Amino acid sequence: MAKLEMETRRKVIEKQRSKYRKASKKEKGVILDSVCIATGLSRDRVKKLFAMKERPLPSGKSRSGRHPKYGRETRLALESIWALMDFAGGKRLCAGMDDMLNALVRYGECSFSEKTQDLLREISPATADRILKKEKAHMRFKGISTTKPGTLLKRDIPIRLGTQWDEDMAGFLEIDLVAHCGATTAGEYINTLDMTDIKTGWTETTAVINKAQIHVFDALKSIRNALPFDMLGIDSDNGSEFINDELYRYCKQENIAFTRSRPYMKNDSCHVEQKNWHVIRRNIGYGRYEGNQAVRIMNDYYSLLRLYTNFFMPHMKLISKDRNGAHITKQYEVPLSPYRRLLEDKTISAETKEQLTKIYLSLNPITIKHDMMNLLKVLFKMAIPS
Repeated sequence: MAKLEMETRRKVIEKQRSKYRKASKKEKGVILDSVCIATGLSRDRVKKLFAMKERPLPSGKSRSGRHPKYGRETRLALESIWALMDFAGGKRLCAGMDDMLNALVRYGECSFSEKTQDLLREISPATADRILKKEKAHMRFKGISTTKPGTLLKRDIPIRLGTQWDEDMAGFLEIDLVAHCGATTAGEYINTLDMTDIKTGWTETTAVINKAQIHVFDALKSIRNALPFDMLGIDSDNGSEFINDELYRYCKQENIAFTRSRPYMKNDSCHVEQKNWHVIRRNIGYGRYEGNQAVRIMNDYYSLLRLYTNFFMPHMKLISKDRNGAHITKQYEVPLSPYRRLLEDKTISAETKEQLTKIYLSLNPITIKHDMMNLLKVLFKMAIPS
């Protein structure tokens, strides 16, 4: 016999409880058998339910425990903000919640009630992750490395050991090239120069037609002019696009510290490697792109992405990492966007901070995201099958 619904079971129990308590031992056995057949419960369970204090039957559906604080409206609003913030984890999502909501309200893009906004502002990272658990999709991509070693000037360009740089100042950047070659490195394909400031997490990206030294060098100078702080040092891998005489002379002439990572040690460039994934691969993907038109579209996209990433996306910075046997404990700073980190940086001038604030107040994240998606649609049509 099919088991009845919970509410029907409860009604059967309530109806037979008083009769069971007054019945003889033999009659109790009969009642137990009938209730077990009707509800699908065991005899022990039915006995315990009969022994419980009688409760009035509810008029409608009942729910045990406290009423949920975050209802359907809050969940849908959180999912919208989560998607708008590139599906960030709970800590980064909650850290950037105020900036995102303030911008949406400022431009009339926020359709959430004031109560929902207040709930979103106070939600904890753990609760946000729990609410979004069913919506999260984990994707794993794997690309191929296109770094070819540059032997020239390796003796002159030192390996960074952590002592040459003052990482408490903005302006020391890790740099890397990301290849948009698809499944093969044959032929000529577009690359992206990625530069990430260690102190603030400020990230700049520029697409180049190929990884020739001249194009990479021009892109680096262009990014230097766009930075809101002085370029004090760069750290690259051992690829020939960086380890060359032209870049070496330029850094020496401009008093820019130039160091390199150890060969085959990606953790030496962990800051920019992280951005290679979060900023470039998650947005551009692993497709193959060639030609000047694709470079132009990609750079149009990067001009919007730099605003979105640096002004609205919180950046998590590792403070310490302690090992106790096989157990590793990591401690992070409070997540902040690169823009917020620059505002807190005492080495940044008041004039620069004022200019950054004017830019921030002029940005509508919905409009930026919409324009970015339109550019991606055009770019994806240019992808060349591998």
